[in-house]
Amino acid sequence: MLTSGDVVELDLGAPAGREAGFRHPAIVVTAQGVLDADPSVVQVVPLTSTLRGFSSEVEIHVDDSNGLEQMSSAQCQHIRAVATGRIERTRGNVGPTVLVQVRELLGLILDVPG
Repeated sequence: MLTSGDVVELDLGAPAGREAGFRHPAIVVTAQGVLDADPSVVQVVPLTSTLRGFSSEVEIHVDDSNGLEQMSSAQCQHIRAVATGRIERTRGNVGPTVLVQVRELLGLILDVPG
């Protein structure tokens, strides 16, 4: 079962334009209550090891719990819905602090009142 904040490995498919694509790790950002209902589609934010310093990205350091091999950025500007069948495996979890940072940035990008 997936947990909010899980770092998963998945195939995003062929990108169009500047979309994130191909095989990438991503953070599951779907609410835990939704995940508990075992949905067939979840929301993810792709990760990249190319650190650009964009204000739409959250940097994530490697630690024992997230399963990352190098410092990465959560590309919040690339949030997308994916079928759970695309998820190949779970690497770890970013934890509540990073998950809150990602969700707050998503709220700004989506203009969700906070």
